[in-house]
Amino acid sequence: MKTTNVLYTLLIFFCCVPILTAQDLLSKLDNEFPKEDLNTIATFKTTRIGLGHSIETRKQGTLEISMYNRYWNHKEGTTQSFLADEVNIRFGLDYAISDNVAIGVGYSTFDKITDGYLKYKFLHQKKNAKKSPFSMVLLQTISHRNNEDGSSNSIYGSVGSGSNIYSFATQLLIARKFTPKISAQLSPTFITRSKNFMNNDDSKNQFALGFGARYKVGGHVSIVSEYYAVLNPMNSVKTYNPFMIGVNWEVSNLLLQFHMTNARNFAEDTFIPQTTNNFNFHDGNFHFGFNATFVLDLNKNKL
Repeated sequence: MKTTNVLYTLLIFFCCVPILTAQDLLSKLDNEFPKEDLNTIATFKTTRIGLGHSIETRKQGTLEISMYNRYWNHKEGTTQSFLADEVNIRFGLDYAISDNVAIGVGYSTFDKITDGYLKYKFLHQKKNAKKSPFSMVLLQTISHRNNEDGSSNSIYGSVGSGSNIYSFATQLLIARKFTPKISAQLSPTFITRSKNFMNNDDSKNQFALGFGARYKVGGHVSIVSEYYAVLNPMNSVKTYNPFMIGVNWEVSNLLLQFHMTNARNFAEDTFIPQTTNNFNFHDGNFHFGFNATFVLDLNKNKL
């Protein structure tokens, strides 16, 4: 019996020593390589919510080729052509210089605006981290319009012929992904324009606050909405705050956006403070938007 007890004791000892040693080694590894907080991804899936930019940036070397469309009817309601009286199309190219820095350029056919932007994500929301509950992006845009004949499709048609009109919009985009389905964004905005763009009754600088949200319906479909409140609207022309509600649909490398809005322009310094239509279905105020963005990874050289 004594021999049996000794054997049992030795067996237990030799079984426990490796386990204790392994646990000690794991503790040392945890101390040497602490767990890193992972960045929250896919807050909005697309680089634009619908009207304006989201906090999303693409992976380095990614090229986006986009075509944004906006359709609407005349207020008179007597000149309707096939589907719509007017259309504004923006052709754009966006490129990710790094994972956090992107640039882009575009041209709109209706208002003949050339626009560009620089986008920098300097803060990432972290998973399970109280110190970084938000993602933040700094966005700087510029737009140019050449008023060759003294007329314009913007509300500033009275500026002189041949005037080069420049406008700038600076935005701080602050977003949080609350759940896998719900995300929201706040967009404080500052807009300034060249002097020859302005009516004497209006301020050269304007401020606005944007709100955006996304609700994920399914694996590739989301409902999105966006609204901008202009804090010091223009005095010379009656304007309304832009609003949008729509659906985003991902199809492989193609991103499709369908939405209803009262804004017909695409440049931030134009659609935010210069929307002259209220959001309703009457008097030509209903605008249908359709955006298509094709994503191309130049690093992999394949779709």
